[in-house]
Amino acid sequence: MAIISSRPGSTGEPERTPAPVQPQKILEDQHEDNLRPQGLEDYIGQKDLKAYLHIAIGAAKLRGEPLDHLLFYGPPGLGKTSISMILSREMNVTIHLTTAPALERPRDIAGFLIKLKRGDILFIDEIHRLARITEEILYPAMEDYRLDITTGKGQGARITSVPLQRFTLIGATTRAGALSSPLRDRFGHIQRLRFYEIEDLAIIVQRNARLLHIPIDANGAIEIARRSRGTPRIANRLLKRVRDYAQVSGEPIITERVACAALELYQVDPRGLDWTDRRLLQALIEQYEGRPTGLEALAAATGEDAQTIEEVYEPYLLQIGYLQRTARGRVASAEAYRHLGYTAPLQVEQPSFLDA
Repeated sequence: MAIISSRPGSTGEPERTPAPVQPQKILEDQHEDNLRPQGLEDYIGQKDLKAYLHIAIGAAKLRGEPLDHLLFYGPPGLGKTSISMILSREMNVTIHLTTAPALERPRDIAGFLIKLKRGDILFIDEIHRLARITEEILYPAMEDYRLDITTGKGQGARITSVPLQRFTLIGATTRAGALSSPLRDRFGHIQRLRFYEIEDLAIIVQRNARLLHIPIDANGAIEIARRSRGTPRIANRLLKRVRDYAQVSGEPIITERVACAALELYQVDPRGLDWTDRRLLQALIEQYEGRPTGLEALAAATGEDAQTIEEVYEPYLLQIGYLQRTARGRVASAEAYRHLGYTAPLQVEQPSFLDA
């Protein structure tokens, strides 16, 4: 299709110009919308969780009932939202997505609950941050499927109960311990998402590379997976950054060599540590000379928020054994010393002798 335009100073005869090409970003966004797995069979990794959910879904369908309430917890980026959307497709119901900070007032959560149809899923991210009054509204909603509305004040206050359709609440959190016991106990299923194995992440990288039309070989996918901190979200981000490097460098395909060069440029080392991770460990080793260090002191030394350190950086460093949490504070392990090129002190290298 052509666009007809007229320019000042021309003969007046319309000039035919080619139709504009659709921006590549629009095409990429369409592909990225499909990066999330569409079904439980397409979901890669978390084998124990998948087996558990297969049983829960099958049992609910046999009884003709909605799923029981679920709580997913674990570090960010492991797929808590993705698995919740898969559950809505497997149960053929609608999912309503929100976050706890968005539910400040009673009417916010009431609006969601009233519009839920039978079997619908209400997904609340960061559920540990729910306001106390919102949490108390959820208690009768989760147990008895009713919404208690208080009208009036003082002695004239009255409670009106509105029946709700049977629904499924899915809560997602990075801090399961921060949930109150009354709320946590109302979930019928409580499941932890674990960090992914390199083999599973490599499959995810190859799958998403195909969806994004990024040429990559098996070794290139493994190298990206190795540096992705066991997290699919990070793997997807690194895949796109390596793609940028390959395109600018004129590389036709992402190989192990290309992936290594790109990720070294982005300061992501072979264990997946970035600049901030190394800065945290270096502060423990250099500034505090290996002594146990409190979270607030570590945050002040690195300029990072204490909550960010605890929820974003610490889980992976603990997982790979580079960081230890003791009663007196955080300590870098002997493996961390060696990884960063330091000589570990004796008390760090051989703690068993001290314990004896």
